[in-house]
Parts: sequence; C-alpha cells; structure tokens
Amino acid sequence: MDNVVWTGTWVAERLGVELVGDDKLGDLLGLALRRNPRRAHLLVSNVLGKHVPQSPSVVYGYGFALGRRVRELLGTEDARAAVVLGYAETATGLGHCVADGVGLAPYLHSTRRPVPGVTPAGGFEESHSHATSHLLLPQDPRLLAGGGPLVLVDDEFSTGNTVLNTIRDLHARHPRERYVIVALVDMRSAADLGRLEDFAREIGARVDLVVAASGTVRLPEGVLEKGQALVAEYESADRGDAGSTAGRTPAPDEVPAPGHPPAPGDGPAPGTDAVAEVGAGRPTPMTPADAPSAREREATTGERPAPAATPDPADHPTRAAGCAPHRRAHPAATRVELGWPRGVPDGGRHGFTPGHRVRLDGALPAMAARIAEALPAGARRVLVLGFEELMYAPLRLARELEQVVATEVRYSTTTRSPVLALDDPGYAIRTRLVFPAHDHPDDGPGQRYAYNVAGAGFDAVVAVVDSAADTPELHAPGGLLAALADHTPSVLLAVVPSYVPARPSTERPSMLPEPLRGPAFSSYAPDEVGWLLRDLSDVTLEAPTEEREEAIQSGGAHYAESLPVEYQPSDQYQELFRAALDTSAARIAQAVGAVTELVLAERSRSPLGPDPDTSAPRPVLVSLARAGTPVGVLMRRWAQYRHGVDLPHYAVSIVRGRGIDPNALRWLAAHHDPADVVFVDGWTGKGAITRELAQAVEEFEAAEGITGFDPEIAVLADPGSCVRTYGTREDFLIPSACLNSTVSGLISRTVLRSDLVGEHDFHGAKFYRELAGSDVSAEFLDAVAAHFPDVAEAACAQGKELLAGDRNPTWEGWAAVERISEEYGIHDVNLVKPGVGETTRVLLRRVPWKILARAGAGADLDHVRLLAEQRGVPVEEVAELPYTCVGLIHPKYTRGATGADGRAVAV
Repeated sequence: MDNVVWTGTWVAERLGVELVGDDKLGDLLGLALRRNPRRAHLLVSNVLGKHVPQSPSVVYGYGFALGRRVRELLGTEDARAAVVLGYAETATGLGHCVADGVGLAPYLHSTRRPVPGVTPAGGFEESHSHATSHLLLPQDPRLLAGGGPLVLVDDEFSTGNTVLNTIRDLHARHPRERYVIVALVDMRSAADLGRLEDFAREIGARVDLVVAASGTVRLPEGVLEKGQALVAEYESADRGDAGSTAGRTPAPDEVPAPGHPPAPGDGPAPGTDAVAEVGAGRPTPMTPADAPSAREREATTGERPAPAATPDPADHPTRAAGCAPHRRAHPAATRVELGWPRGVPDGGRHGFTPGHRVRLDGALPAMAARIAEALPAGARRVLVLGFEELMYAPLRLARELEQVVATEVRYSTTTRSPVLALDDPGYAIRTRLVFPAHDHPDDGPGQRYAYNVAGAGFDAVVAVVDSAADTPELHAPGGLLAALADHTPSVLLAVVPSYVPARPSTERPSMLPEPLRGPAFSSYAPDEVGWLLRDLSDVTLEAPTEEREEAIQSGGAHYAESLPVEYQPSDQYQELFRAALDTSAARIAQAVGAVTELVLAERSRSPLGPDPDTSAPRPVLVSLARAGTPVGVLMRRWAQYRHGVDLPHYAVSIVRGRGIDPNALRWLAAHHDPADVVFVDGWTGKGAITRELAQAVEEFEAAEGITGFDPEIAVLADPGSCVRTYGTREDFLIPSACLNSTVSGLISRTVLRSDLVGEHDFHGAKFYRELAGSDVSAEFLDAVAAHFPDVAEAACAQGKELLAGDRNPTWEGWAAVERISEEYGIHDVNLVKPGVGETTRVLLRRVPWKILARAGAGADLDHVRLLAEQRGVPVEEVAELPYTCVGLIHPKYTRGATGADGRAVAV
C-alpha cells in the first residue's frame, strides 16, 4: 500500500540523498524535485497543509503545540508582551497556529501583496525563493516597535539566512532582548549549527529555537546536476493537456492565459454559465440575471468586491474592447455564503489579535454548518483548499467542518511554487494542477499550482479564497475552479472578505519638500527641470550586473533596490554617440516638435495664436525619470521656441511593479491642476510602463480621493503602438538611449528601498557629480534644439496630421514580444526588451543573451553591434521583425550565465 512507502524513496534512490535525524523525520517529510539553480530537491512537509492534503486537526495541532512550547519557554508575562511573525507564503498558517498556542500574542505575517493605502513597516528578501519580496504591513505600526519577545515562525530552519536577516533588520530599528525561532523541522547542516549562537552574541540578545523534529539532509557529490538532469528528463518526456493529471507536468504553453478565450472543447463560452448560491438551505441553481451583485453580497455578508483591474489589451482583449468582466461562479461551482464576522481580518497580513481569534472562534460553527449543508449527499472524502497566503481561515473552517460531518476532511492550499509531479508512491508530489494566477498579483500574471488534488478521490473540493482573488480569472475556463471541476464531481466556492485596514489617523506632513534643481542636483539648468526625488548621492547602491541579474530574476531583489555600475563609454563608443547624434538630431527635433504640438493642441486651455496668452493655464510636463527627462526638456524648449510659452517641467519616479511615486503626485496636485499634467517618456517598448502608470493613477485616486490625472503618456517614439500621443512610431536610434546618466543630467535611475525611502519621502536617485568630465547632456539637448528652425514647418504639419488621424494603440508590439518569448523558449515577456532604446539598456545594464536585428538595419544599430561585440553577445538577423532590434535578457539567471570575463556563454 502507498502509505507504507516513504514518500522520499524515489528521490533518495536516484540522487543518493539521505534524510538523517529524529525517528519521526520520515513521517514529517517527503522529497520531490524542482527546477532550482541552488537546490534540486525539495523537502515536502506532510503536516503543513501546503503541498500534501492532510487532516486539518493534524495541521493545526502541530502549530498549536509549538505555540504552547513557546509559551512555556517565555512564561506568561513575556508571552503576553510577545509578537508572533510568520513568513509568506508557506508559513502563514503555521505562524497563526503558533500564535493561537501562545494564546496571548498578536500575530503578523509577511506578504507579497501590496495593499494601496497601507505603508510598509519593513520588508526583506528571501534569497532562495522563486517569488517576490516580503512586505510587513501591520495596521498598527507600533506592533513591531515594542520591546517584548519576537517569535519568528517558518516551516523549515535550514541555513537560517532568511530568519536571521529579518531579525538583524528589525533589531537595528527596534532592539529587543529576546527572539524565539520556531519551525517544524531543524535541518541545519553541521556547518550551520554554530551560527545561531554567534548571531545572538553579535546582536546582544537571546535567541532560542523551538522545533518539532531535527535532522539534516546528506547530499552526495554532483547531486545538483543529477537532480537538474532528472527534472529536465521528466519534464520533456511528459507533456499533455493543461489540467495536469496524475504524474504529468504540463508545459507552460498548455496553460490558458488569464482572460483569453478558451480553445474549442475547453468549456462553455463566457456568459453561458449559471450560478449556484447557498444560504441557509440547500443550493439552488440561478441564472446569471438572478445572481446577486457584489454590492448586494457586501451588504448582506460583509464581502468586499475585488478591486477592478486596469484593462490590459494584451491580457484581456474582450474587456479592452469595452465588455464588462464576468463575476459569476464557474458553472460547476456552488457558492457558499459564509457569513464571515464583520471586522475580523481574513488572516495576519495586517495583524490578528487574540480578540480577533475569540470572535472568529464564535463564528466558526455557523460557517462550517453552511459548508456542510452545501456538500453533496453521500460525500465521503472532502478537501478544503486554501489559497496561497490565505492558509489560516481555510484551515480553521476545515477543522470545524471535520468536527461536524462524518466525512473524511482534508486540507491543503494552492501555491506559487513549481514542483515536478510524478505518479509514484515513493514520491511526495503525485499530481499537480496548473492554472493562471487569479488575484492580479503585483509581480504580474503567472502560473499557480495545486498538488496531490487530481486523482486523490475527493468527492467535493471547497475552494476558499479572499475577495481580492474572486476575479474573472478564477471563474474562467482554464481557471482554478474549472481545473478542480475536471477532477471532482462537486466544487464549492467560499469567499472570505479581504480585510483592508482603516486609514491611519496620523496625518502626513503638510509640506512636501520642494523639487531638487541643478546645479546642486543634476547638470541641467535650474529652469529646465525640477526633480521630485530624494538625493541619495552619498549612499552606495551599485552592484555588479551579474549579481543584480541573478537577484532580480530569482525574486531575491527588486530591480529598483540597487543600481547598475555606471557604464563608462570607450572613446570608440563616444565617437559612435556623436556620429549618431549628427545623423539623427534633425529627425529627433521633428518628432519633438510633432509631439509637443499635439500636446499643446489637446491640453492647452486657450488657443495658441501669434500672440498667445502666456498667463492662461498650460500643460505641466511631468517626465518619467530618467529616460523621459531629456525629452521633457526638449518639449519645453520647443514650446518656448515656437509659441513663446514656458511650460513647467518636473521629473518623477515610476517603478515597474511598484507604481508611480504617490508623494510626487500629491506635490503636483498641491501646486498644479492635475488635469494639466502631461506625463512624458522617451519611447515605448512593449508598453509595460504605460499599463503601470494607468494602474498606479487609478489606485492613487481611489486611495487619496485626488482625481484628474490623465495616465496617457506622451512619447517621442512609439514603436510598440502603445499610446495615442507620440511624435513618431518609427523605431530609430535616439542618442539619449545610448548612454546612462551622462546624457540625462548625471542622474541615476530611480531607487525605491524601504530603508532609504520613508513613507513621506519622494523616491530616491543619485547625482553622479564625479562624472562631469564625461557629461554630454547639454550637448545632446543643444544639438537637437539647433534643428528646430529647420524642421518647424514639417513638425507642425506632422502634428496636425497626427491630430486628425487614427492614433488608437494597436499593441502590436506586445503581440510580437509574446511571440518572441515563446519562439525562443524564454516564456517570460519581462526578459524580452523590444526597440533600439530597450536593447541598448539590456546591453548596458542587464545580462544579455542575444540580440535580434531586423535584416538590413543600418547605422541605427552601429552602437548596438559595438556593445554586443564588447560583451560577447551574438547578433542574429531576423527577416520579419516589427522593431529595428530586440534585446533578449539571459534566461539562465545565475552568475553561470556569464563567463569569468563577464561575457555571455552559449545556451
């Protein structure tokens, strides 16, 4: 029988891995394989409730017992002063159970989901993780500022790096005398055993460790290479449909993208599904017209609707065309209205107090009864399936259900973590379901997984999600509910209202700092641009390119938390820059004139005649630092030259995945009418910043109540066809893309890091004064502006032609990027950088893999070819390419992606 075989046998026999230690280690852990550059094997917990469905009483019991041991260790008084901190996503539920065992302590877990209006109290990176940064978002910032013991909970204590780095960071801000580390298993190697004592001496505090079992993993020589070869062998040998049945791992292209229409046979067309609602009685099928609205559900149950997503023409073509999104249950799903207690958080993302637990305990019997009523008659085996970080609420519901039904109840959750599935009793991950993310994650769309659900014989699955994840993607063909329906006769959906803390009562400073200006900050003249940035010139932020690439692609760091080492151009490269400037200055000048005329025509509040009213409201140019800044300066100069008007010009920071600087928007709203603001950038690639800005402005307006900002971006060149306001859609060399700070006023790319940029600060940047000898910022501006008289007539005519024509974006650039990503086996559009400007950035700042160049491209690519030659990167000519060139970032993101000389190696 399966249960007599250790679920680590398959991996142990093939890799020679040994699990040694306490006798119960084999009961607690199995082994699986994953694609990971540092560790091929994965320890799979049998009692955590993440990858392996388990009795909820067993899962809760392990965490609660660890909490009781912590309480005994600390004593009642110290336990009352303690705070329990869990780690997302795997240990959010475990940490909650530990806090329940401690009984007197509030609980907080880290999160990978930013919440508009909630300021992070800290954050950290998990260097080995495949996912994004951890944020700490307590509703009460004082939660982490006390002096009582801090209890840190993770599922596994191996090297200890994540936990110790967290303690070091928090201790520097709010020192404590005592820390307790809690884990299910202590798997430290002999080399790591002494680190804990050394660390405690280093910070001058007591650090205890509480675990359920101890041991270690013995790894033979070459185990990483063997493991990677096994993963590659089984992944390539086993491809099929996206639903992932027993023992097969679907290919990435087998999983439908969020929002895309189904292929024939995938399921019913959108709009034909019915909804089953559950109240006090048995479920009754309803037509879509009968289904209650989100507003009605909120009024009766406290559920808040998920925030509306910004329409994305690439990801949601029907919604981009004006269709309303569907918010109905999948046809196979029955919605259970839980009656979640109003005001009780869904978990510990913003803090969960002992008082919250008391209220939840009182409401659990009625909620479990509603689920029990909805279960199909005769169900013998039921799974309650949680959702990523939402582990505690589903666990408590499952444990309560286990008490009131005669049915066998199991509990597990979905996850971000990709693991190889093999149908063998000696392997811990027998099956996996693959489906698109359905909560509009901050780091973009991606695949999610549910393990050991398919083929497990469940008569019903109760999917528990929070309301932020109750989205069209959840209900779509190919979504989670559809995937579950393929493997169980009954799917129930229970939605817990996402808890959003009330706005803090503390007021922000009434005055934000004035813009920085040259020559104190930047080499631009003070009237050319005001920088709504914080000066970080004295902070060391630069890191080697290969280290940054590895950290960014592995999820260990965000690109805005460090800076690349500034590229110092060779004499040959500077000659290329000047030659490019000589040949393209007039072309740029005409595009500058055209886009400025377009902006003035559409955004001026009085006509621009031969004698303009210079006191009338005019556009306020707001460049996206830093690529947009030279273009903003040139647009300002054109308005002065052609119309005699002085346009205000500022530069602000926008960070992909983090949005535009809200303090900069607040400053602009306090000094100008938001309706006058025109955002300016240099060029478009695939349109990521276009979408980022639209979403950020929407979230800012919802959070602040300040409206009027138009997220439309004006750009010099729009080769990706992503915006309406542009000077040209040709993809040609813009010399300001050839260099970094030395063509942008000696200002670095912007920086957003919680330890450097506070709640009331602008995003940061550095002024490289030491590079003044290489600065060509003024030379670039003057060379282009010198051609204004030559191109004035053509630019004005071009502006009028654009104004009268069809400028609607086609997003053809995004489609090309998706095609290239799949064609070259990258499967990540973030690693495809289209256009001359973006390709140059890849060669200057990232680890390039290869360059695709349109056949016949001439001098526009001379500087690209030179940089590629210097870095050992192949340039591949392509017959049909919508851009002049495309840069591909190396998809193998470890430092092994480059040789010792920094040159790219072959794949």
